[in-house]
Amino acid sequence: MNIKEMVSRAIDHAILKPDATDKDIEREIKSVIKYNIATVCVKPCHVSLACGILKDSNILVSTVIGFPHGANTTECKAFEAVNALENGAKELDMVINIGKLISGDYNYVRNDITKVVNCAHERNAIVKVIIETAMLDENQKTKACIISEEAGADFVKTSTGFNGRGASLEDIILMKKVLNSNIKLKASGGIKTLEQAVEFINAGCLRLGTSSTVAILTEGIDKSEGSY
Repeated sequence: MNIKEMVSRAIDHAILKPDATDKDIEREIKSVIKYNIATVCVKPCHVSLACGILKDSNILVSTVIGFPHGANTTECKAFEAVNALENGAKELDMVINIGKLISGDYNYVRNDITKVVNCAHERNAIVKVIIETAMLDENQKTKACIISEEAGADFVKTSTGFNGRGASLEDIILMKKVLNSNIKLKASGGIKTLEQAVEFINAGCLRLGTSSTVAILTEGIDKSEGSY
């Protein structure tokens, strides 16, 4: 497997801008459908549309829950999760309640994640928990990872890409240190080059969230023919 194939298989192609139209969704999906990426990640309102476009493809549809601030009530997140899964989503990227975590209300955060995880796992879907590392100090990042693991998350993800900086290698190193090996890592936000993508994969990420898929996968052929 060459570098670009490795990177391609890790990508969740994000189409999450607030002003993205139906035509934008169609155009974006058609621009990446030829690549062997993992998922296309769209807003909940676009899940059905994305599923229709990708129905003859191996690319899955993922969506976001409680996005981008995580402040929806637990009941709303659970309903949003079920609705998205019924519309065809196979993976959910949910945002933790950032304010509750910083407040130290860990039981709330744990229950918030657990409810979404349960909805997903009952329907054979997976959950990636976005802890929004840019807004947390090291102790809070550590606690967010531990709580996500306790709640049964499949992945812990760095960022939404809409609240401050995106992913950093330092975040991934910390998260990998804290989490058990059965919990997977996703870096998201600010990944725009092939070199960055490879660095995050080498650091332990199995998924990458980016809207720069085409740019990454069409970078210079000299890099794609190498190996890391």
